[in-house]
Amino acid sequence: MPLAQPLTTVAKVRPRPLGHKGEAMALLIMACWAGLLTWLLAFYEPNWRTPWPYLLLLLQTHLYTGLFITAHDAMHGVVSPNKRLNNFLGTVAAGLFAYNWFPRLLPRHHAHHRHVATPYDPDFHDGAHPSFLLWLLRFARNYITVGQILLMAVTFNVLKIFFPAANVIAFWMLPSVLATVQLFYFGTYLPHRGEHEETNLHKSRSQGRQHVWAFLSCYFFGYHYEHHDQPYLPWWRLWQAKASA
Repeated sequence: MPLAQPLTTVAKVRPRPLGHKGEAMALLIMACWAGLLTWLLAFYEPNWRTPWPYLLLLLQTHLYTGLFITAHDAMHGVVSPNKRLNNFLGTVAAGLFAYNWFPRLLPRHHAHHRHVATPYDPDFHDGAHPSFLLWLLRFARNYITVGQILLMAVTFNVLKIFFPAANVIAFWMLPSVLATVQLFYFGTYLPHRGEHEETNLHKSRSQGRQHVWAFLSCYFFGYHYEHHDQPYLPWWRLWQAKASA
């Protein structure tokens, strides 16, 4: 779906107390990810000649994306009003997603917000017409460590002792790779590629207002200008900024 025209202003959504809603959302995503993965590894016998294994793979990919979005919200302090609990849930969510390390991600993400589309932005790739593949490789190099790869390899070898290797690859390993590409494409490449007008304060574009697609594609983070403009909104309220525009 094409992005909407670059924005210069958006309607402001007033901050509201989080209460326990952010914590509930985080726990729900983690529970769904863990529950579905357990069933897929331990009990599911896929028939690859039917569409169901592929649809379940995509569902697990969506839940992986939700793990990272939860960690991302924790980076902005909008998972829990209790800072320790907020950071704990962010650390767990990031760790479940291919052993990402929350304290390492935190300063890089805030650098992205402070220095968006400049050489100091760790997510930035220079050029008016940047190569998707080269940008993706740079993105991966900035966020994926050798330690993560080694931990993934060790975990794979342990899991395949107890579960079918094909299930481990299809429902544990491959969804994390697809979710990484999904997050990059909808949350970095589409919003920030190319040149931006000087009046575009956040050097970001935004998806057109289609809430179902925005949720399915990246938990509303296609509404990317709105996120940069109002980073105090958790993912499950971000649609309101677009709806009130």
